Amino acid sequence: MNGLLLLIISVAVLVVGYIFYGRWLCRQWGVGEGDHPTPAHTMEDGIDYVPAPAPVLMGHHFSSIAGAGPITGPIGAAGFGWLACTLWILIGGIFFGGVHDFGALFASVRHGGRSIGEIISVNMSKRAKMLFLIFSYLTLILVVAAFASIVAGTFGATFDESGAVNIEASTANARVAMVSLLFILIAIVFGFLVYRRNAPMAVASVAGIVAIVAIIAIGMNFHPIYLSSHTWMWICGVYIAIASVTPVWILLQPRDYLSSFLLYAMLALAVVAVVLARPDMSSMAAVNFKVITNPDTGAGNPIFPVLFTTIACGAISGFHSLVSSGTTSKQLDKETDAKPIAYGGMLLECVLAILTLCAVAYAFKWNAENPDATLAGATAIFGGGLAHMIDDSIPGTYDILYTLLVLTYSAFCLTSLDTATRLARFMFQEFWLDGSKGETPENVTGYKKVLSNPYVATLITVVLGVLLGLNGYEKIWALFGSANQLLAGLGLLAVATWLGNIGKNNKMFLFPMGFMLIVTIASLLINTKNQISTISNGGADWGPYVQAILGVLLVVLAVILAIEGIATIVNGKKKNA
Repeated sequence: MNGLLLLIISVAVLVVGYIFYGRWLCRQWGVGEGDHPTPAHTMEDGIDYVPAPAPVLMGHHFSSIAGAGPITGPIGAAGFGWLACTLWILIGGIFFGGVHDFGALFASVRHGGRSIGEIISVNMSKRAKMLFLIFSYLTLILVVAAFASIVAGTFGATFDESGAVNIEASTANARVAMVSLLFILIAIVFGFLVYRRNAPMAVASVAGIVAIVAIIAIGMNFHPIYLSSHTWMWICGVYIAIASVTPVWILLQPRDYLSSFLLYAMLALAVVAVVLARPDMSSMAAVNFKVITNPDTGAGNPIFPVLFTTIACGAISGFHSLVSSGTTSKQLDKETDAKPIAYGGMLLECVLAILTLCAVAYAFKWNAENPDATLAGATAIFGGGLAHMIDDSIPGTYDILYTLLVLTYSAFCLTSLDTATRLARFMFQEFWLDGSKGETPENVTGYKKVLSNPYVATLITVVLGVLLGLNGYEKIWALFGSANQLLAGLGLLAVATWLGNIGKNNKMFLFPMGFMLIVTIASLLINTKNQISTISNGGADWGPYVQAILGVLLVVLAVILAIEGIATIVNGKKKNA
């Protein structure tokens, strides 16, 4: 299969899905029907609830949900074959992920911009809410740790044995760091001009794009900051702490909007690369039902459930429901914007996942032909693969293209990082408050007053995330895929329960929900069995013990919430408009 043909077919399928299935979902749920002003207007507070123009909110939403997932997922799952990955990306995106993201956003908007946890509380039980919030918060701490480590690693300099900076090896990272710092500054200026000086969006956008080009030129030629990854880790911590409590119009909205231009440019570059190179997908298998990890014993990963937890963001990801109901719903200007932002954003991420598969195919071919200069690691496979595609047709472009692609990859991670921190802050605050009694951080007293304070919640979140990132989050990262997909199953369950309670069609949620819960439980059981085997062989550190314990707890959590949710759907006891 030619990579360009694969891309054309995939885009056509996704466009058809968006037009027809997306329209059908709107009719079934009543999106935009009646007088339903969004929480961004009814609860506007100038901090978290701020209406945003659709292009601006699309930039925030897409930048936040994408992260590294649609790149690392297909790369990690490539061993199962390009056809297997493509089918899951397309089917998952249209019928699983798109429904999940769109449903979570719409449900949150109709619940006053409240999170999935609060939706579960209203439609299922307070116990279910508490369990969900604990699980979601711990998952977000892991996300903060991982993405902070990725960003710090992307910025960090390389040092030789004497402790001196290796300039040659560190130049690309220093460039990315410099551009990223300048990017934050122009985002703040952009937000001030648009929201406080009422600058026309079109004029501000053009000025923003020019500024992006300017800071890239500056960063490519002036990059004097060479710090260790450890130092950058703490700098990231300070940044996300500030970003988590800063009004969204100052930093989150403008930075994510401007970041989206980088991301769109990356998509355009990737399309150009595929058009020029037309990578041969046969460098990968079409379908592998098992990826061998130990040739001596024949042990390996089966396609079910591993494929469906490895490719998450490119098909369906529980993190998306937290973004949809945590930040996007609080900024949605009108209900009809929900479909292009949530459903369309998910399908655009599917396109990125397909482009990544093309980059993987080319990287496989490159590695076979250049054994002394192989592309290894997600950043090198994606950025290097695409850069080599273009460089082979337009020689001399590799260095600049690779730097730009790494910069964009870093922008993905940085955007998801501060969004995850803000979401974790919301989760931590909600845990101590009873929404049914109208409790808010302002009207509670005692320990609730302290723990629901946004600054306290942010400080605890950032410290936990950074410390985990510095002390071996990789030891438990294998759980993330399963935990993330469990979030997706529970997000589908929450929205299905609400729709059933108000008498709307929720059948489009039932199969994806059941499938994701089965995938999650199967994956957790396999991982727990592997960790127990590692422990029994002796010499295990703390990682396998924690994975085994958390794996069992997550299975129990999934079963409890599934039973409670399904009982609510079947019995239909709660009715909430």
